[in-house]
Amino acid sequence: MKKLLLAISLLSSLTINAQYASEYDSGYVVKLNEDGKKYIRFILFGQAWFQDYEGHNPNDGFSVKRARLIAYSQLNDKFMILTHFGANGISDNNLSPMGKGNDVQIFLHEMILQYKVTDFLSLGGGLHNYGGISRGNGQGSINMLTLDNNRADWSTLGLSDQYSNHLGMFAKGRVDKFNYRFSISDAVVTTLDGDINTILNPGEEKYLGKALLQKAKYAYSGYIDYQFFDQESNLLPYRVGTYLGSKKILNIGAGFFSQNDAIVENVNGNLTSKDAKHYALDVFYDAPIGESSSITAYAKYQNSDMGNSYLQGNVVGNGNQFSGHIGYLIPKEIKEGESKYKNRFQPYISYSYRDFTGLNKPADDFKFGANWYIDGLNAKVTVEYQKSNYLPKKADKVFTIQAMILL
Repeated sequence: MKKLLLAISLLSSLTINAQYASEYDSGYVVKLNEDGKKYIRFILFGQAWFQDYEGHNPNDGFSVKRARLIAYSQLNDKFMILTHFGANGISDNNLSPMGKGNDVQIFLHEMILQYKVTDFLSLGGGLHNYGGISRGNGQGSINMLTLDNNRADWSTLGLSDQYSNHLGMFAKGRVDKFNYRFSISDAVVTTLDGDINTILNPGEEKYLGKALLQKAKYAYSGYIDYQFFDQESNLLPYRVGTYLGSKKILNIGAGFFSQNDAIVENVNGNLTSKDAKHYALDVFYDAPIGESSSITAYAKYQNSDMGNSYLQGNVVGNGNQFSGHIGYLIPKEIKEGESKYKNRFQPYISYSYRDFTGLNKPADDFKFGANWYIDGLNAKVTVEYQKSNYLPKKADKVFTIQAMILL
């Protein structure tokens, strides 16, 4: 039973000796009956950063990127409830003298209620991270190959959702080697573009259809992938970034997102609306090489139809984008009785290209870095260098060191 609990708890890992620390055992599990079939599972993780922008920059220095607590419980294999709390981006710029400021807040990331209808279908609802657009849009935070997610993958973040989580209901399941997830959700009213009091200038476009026009009520999304080799767990919404070769994975997927009347434009003093639509194709590959090495790779193409020249932060806009990354786990001689995932190194490179109509020229980011797995994915250090062509000097190059612990 411990192996079963561990398989559920390790966020899509299916084997007790996978890419996590050997000391991890069954994790923080509180048994609610003698055989452990009823339980509560706790997951804690934190990520601390140090950044340098190669010159004086307000973002230089130390920060807490993420501090999170996830808890979920099953009374049986039919019912599950999950809650996810945490804070993000804590730095010297938003800390307050007595810890009572408005910037640093612990908030509810997710609250999921889930019911298994059949072996092929589960239904659920709440504040969730199911649906489309791509695998990158559903990336979990504890096992990313790169330092952080590709921000452009999260095209709905802060526009139709709260920090990539929508409020609504979903359906998910598996049919043969097809894994699917679909959702319908209530879009947020206040977005990164403003609120009900925002005034648009002539020709300006904002993601405020619900706030300014009382339209754009619901958002629809979905994602399907075909899993050629090993099958990934779909109990929880988070997609794994790297298995370190503990599985052989080749998935090809397609996804979409649609919200009618989401974009508002001021046309000669009149507010008109346009739909927001995203479509994506992607491929994910993770496989062992020899006895101790592995390769992890991901590539995504996405087309976004968002008004005429809508743009939000150079990472979301009307047009096309491509992103991808590849990592290689350096071989190591594994001694008898030694964990395969202790003291391992995994260099990687990553590239993101965005050609939006609202940009004067295409924007791209190039990153290269390495993970040092001190004890599997439970304790790691990541270093990364990023160069961006669309940011001003003293902000276009950044070196980051991350320390992460997962329990």
